Amino acid sequence: MSSPKLIKLSEQERNQLIERISRSTLSTEDRELIVAAFDTLAFLNQAYENKKISIKRLLKMIFGPSSEKSKDLLYKSSQDNTSTEKEAPPDQGSPNQKKRKGHGRNGAAAYTGALKEFVPHPDLIPGDPCPKCLSGKVYRLERPQVVVRIEGCAPLSAKVTEYDQLRCNLCGDIFTSKPPEAKESKAYHETACAMVALLKYGHGFPFYRLERLQQSVGIPLPSSTQWDLVKELYHKAYPAYDELLRLAAQGDIIHNDDTPNKILELMGQERFDGRKGIFTSSIISRIDGRSIALFFSGVNHAGENLTELLQQRDADRSPPIHMCDALSRNYPKDFQTILCNCLVHGRRYFVDVIANFPDESRHVIEILAAVYKNDETAKVLCLSASERLRYHQTHSRPLMEDLHSWFNDQMDHRKAEPNSGLGIAISYMQNHWPELTRFLEVPGAPLDNNICERALKQVILNRKNAYFFKTRFGATVGDLFMSLIHTCNLSRINPFQYLVALQTYAKNVIESPEKWLPWNFAETAANLR
Repeated sequence: MSSPKLIKLSEQERNQLIERISRSTLSTEDRELIVAAFDTLAFLNQAYENKKISIKRLLKMIFGPSSEKSKDLLYKSSQDNTSTEKEAPPDQGSPNQKKRKGHGRNGAAAYTGALKEFVPHPDLIPGDPCPKCLSGKVYRLERPQVVVRIEGCAPLSAKVTEYDQLRCNLCGDIFTSKPPEAKESKAYHETACAMVALLKYGHGFPFYRLERLQQSVGIPLPSSTQWDLVKELYHKAYPAYDELLRLAAQGDIIHNDDTPNKILELMGQERFDGRKGIFTSSIISRIDGRSIALFFSGVNHAGENLTELLQQRDADRSPPIHMCDALSRNYPKDFQTILCNCLVHGRRYFVDVIANFPDESRHVIEILAAVYKNDETAKVLCLSASERLRYHQTHSRPLMEDLHSWFNDQMDHRKAEPNSGLGIAISYMQNHWPELTRFLEVPGAPLDNNICERALKQVILNRKNAYFFKTRFGATVGDLFMSLIHTCNLSRINPFQYLVALQTYAKNVIESPEKWLPWNFAETAANLR
């Protein structure tokens, strides 16, 4: 039996068909039966579409999202609707197109953490006569010849030093090749503590996995010892982290979001409000051109954690711009903010239904792509917040107004079924339109919450590899290190060097934590040398 032909009817075409049936010579009972069959078919088709969308989201959670770039989405949708023509994707040129220059290898300047060694010429110095022509003089080139050599080693290396000892056979005195105080040096260097913390909380490398790796290369490092090292570093780094909290509360733009997590000590405990969920919230605060990343793990939602953070905000500061998705649990209580909602979340609704509504989804995605292109242009031109606002008002406001009119036309004239995937996507945008278009009204307002969602990937990486935190204190330790490490990454600072400095100058960090933040610690340390 061959598969039935798929026929798509709009709401208007369906109503016209039902009207023709009602005017036919069929009996009343038959007409009612056919209309009921049409209603049942429409209901089943809608349920099938919603189910496909749910499965698509489930697959995205399990295997990771596919590309949501406009060029990939629109190319795929055009291929799905074209059976004979096969066009090349936009980024693929003709076979004769020249490839971009570059060999794909990193230059010497990329190895900022490598040990550097200068080898002078064994026979010549600048100013010596040329050994070949005997007439000219040699001089040093501005760029020496550079050779990069990469060596393999364990994440944590060890050095065993044996001090020779001699004992008098008469008086019994012992003579050692090194002073006795050398024996009192710490077994674990500051770099060892920093590396364990960076591997665990910055790159999702669990303690047990590092223990196995170290054991296999002959340098044992038990999991319990690793925990002792990061716990000791936690206490030394806390003053700087506390200063970051205070500074983040003063932010001009604050992003927040959360993701589920597990803390064994809290699992199964029901709160007084009946909630049992455990989350890790991410808060990105932007102030004075810098970004501060903070993480909070526990039973509170992102909005509750933001409320606690804003309690440290100076009373004379104006309300911050608050960017999040439209979930009410992300909103802070008792604090006034300028609320913005994420355009990417609204766009994602249309991405999910592009297979069922290709033309309508393409229309929305192309308009939002033009808005993002305007924002990218403003960044390239290095426009100030007020200049960026005027640029968007000139170039993006007409686009968004046309899109809003299109949404109203789709819903008012029943071109989109309210309960369909397209109708739900349009309703989401309509219901949150003022918050989604705040960038057209407020200087500096962001378009999306992508920076916060990228930060949560660090939490998800740890969750996938370590599965859970055992205790609330363990989660607090993880929050501190993830906050410090990701803040360094946002500022393009080496987090390893920063964690080493917090230990080396621990007393100074306690006295003046504001001088030991990721963007000023190197200068502060240089002044103390």
